[in-house]
Amino acid sequence: MPPTDSGLSSSSDDTLELQLPPDFGALCGDGHRPPASPDGPGAGPLLDNLAGWGAADTPAGTFALVPVRPARDLDRITGWMNDPAVAAFWELAGPPETTATHLRSQLDGDGRSVPCLGVLDGVPMSYWEIYRADLDPLARHYPARPQDTGLHLLLGAGYRGRGLGGTLLRATADLVLDHRPRCTRVVAEPDVRNTASVAAFLSAGFRYADELELPVKRAALMVRDRAHRHLL
Repeated sequence: MPPTDSGLSSSSDDTLELQLPPDFGALCGDGHRPPASPDGPGAGPLLDNLAGWGAADTPAGTFALVPVRPARDLDRITGWMNDPAVAAFWELAGPPETTATHLRSQLDGDGRSVPCLGVLDGVPMSYWEIYRADLDPLARHYPARPQDTGLHLLLGAGYRGRGLGGTLLRATADLVLDHRPRCTRVVAEPDVRNTASVAAFLSAGFRYADELELPVKRAALMVRDRAHRHLL
């Protein structure tokens, strides 16, 4: 992540690698993975129909997560990924095909990671990945709990340096906790070098739980606990 909150970005390992828990097949009628949703992974069971979560009112305006549609969104997201402040940490600078491959690895999966646009008062202004941290390679590096939900975020250039990161992180964590009743924690793993990003998570009610040596970075494990959400 960049050393300011200009990106609030976080790269990730392949979110499609770990196996579903053994009891999930009974829930979905399949021993390995849930059936694919005709409406895309955002409408699937692993993230409790993220596409239907609706909007949140924030001090900055009305905010919603809208699952990515490459035909509509690829050029916009590619532009963000080629911003040097973002590219230094997401490492996805390049032609649209680079971004498309990254998106497709999620969109063609079982719904454990959903790429989204963050839309503020009707304007797409950020890119998010909402993912099942307990089913992600990240779970090998911290004591994951069932249903842990992870966040990755980058802000478009015109929305940086205004304190929006903390506001939108809080709103998104609240959306997760409101719509995923089995989830007890929202987690994130920003690069420890990005002190402004860590500060944004802290302002959003996350706690600095640990430092993790991940394959591509040293990360701050940020955790927002359901049990404490109304105290922060």
